[in-house]
Amino acid sequence: MDVTDIREERFPSPTKEAAGLVNGVATEVTLTSFTDKILLTISQEGRLSQWIQVPLTGSAAGMVEMTLPSSSKGLLPSTHLTPKTLLGGGGEDRETLGQLYAAQIASRISLQSPDDRRTLVLGLGLAKLDTEREAFFDLIDLTQRVL
Repeated sequence: MDVTDIREERFPSPTKEAAGLVNGVATEVTLTSFTDKILLTISQEGRLSQWIQVPLTGSAAGMVEMTLPSSSKGLLPSTHLTPKTLLGGGGEDRETLGQLYAAQIASRISLQSPDDRRTLVLGLGLAKLDTEREAFFDLIDLTQRVL
């Protein structure tokens, strides 16, 4: 093997953790940054039952949309992000909610670091399907602590 093929990387990978209550349920969030992926896990009661990936790069049409002035979309995720369920799901409603969380978190990462071209891999383990607005914002706020 040629010596020029070896890349020096930090070890261990940088990790951040946060914990809090989301709608009364203890929730743990962990972020591990790799050179090619961002691994974020959100766990309640020790669960990890759904895995979703979101490439932070998008199609050419989506990239044009990113450069246009905002039409006051508020907290809507960027349209160039396309979440894909890798494992798990637990039904259509749970899969849809998981993809919404993944797209929202990826959108936050894209806004904070527009040049980041890694893929977000989200491990999600919610104790129950909670579609309440307060639970959504609590979970997004908790993940914001590690981003």
